[in-house]
Amino acid sequence: MTGKQPTYEQALELLRKYNKSESLRKHAYAVEGVMRHMARKAGEDEELWGIIGLIHDLDYEMYPDQHCTMTEKILIENNWPAEYIRAVMSHGWGLVTDIKPETRLEKTIYAIDELTGLVATSALVRPSRSVMDMETRSVKKKWNDKRFAAGVDRSVIEKGAEMLGVTLDELITDCIMGMREVADRIGLRGNLLSNE
Repeated sequence: MTGKQPTYEQALELLRKYNKSESLRKHAYAVEGVMRHMARKAGEDEELWGIIGLIHDLDYEMYPDQHCTMTEKILIENNWPAEYIRAVMSHGWGLVTDIKPETRLEKTIYAIDELTGLVATSALVRPSRSVMDMETRSVKKKWNDKRFAAGVDRSVIEKGAEMLGVTLDELITDCIMGMREVADRIGLRGNLLSNE
């Protein structure tokens, strides 16, 4: 591994430096939460996967027209390992980069990035405004309505599930479970009591 392995605190500092928007930070925390859930499930390095999830959209607020490209530059300047940089770049495959996801980590960040947006939007239209009581079928009901969460590229999610060798239902369930772990942090505990 080239470059110095970053700490979570260093990753969080970069996120806060380049992302002032609360909604972008919440998206980062949601992706981090799902990545950590998926890492544990796969027996992988939870801290590594969580950090990749946290900083995957590092440049999106300040440099939307150079998405991924500026993140690569920022991470290189901060001496981050090539493995981390490649993983972040791969989440934009076919959209803003030509780096195809190869490792399980890369395939996972590619698959769940867009999905967290769909799950979050689905949660917000529920009476509870929460992921805590949401089930996969709630998200699936919204899947074919292209006007609902119109910015979410469903083809990327489908391609990601295929890469991971899982069904769309399984991927959605994992995404919901990961987001439940960070529900307070992403504002999706909703109207439910905190002990539920």
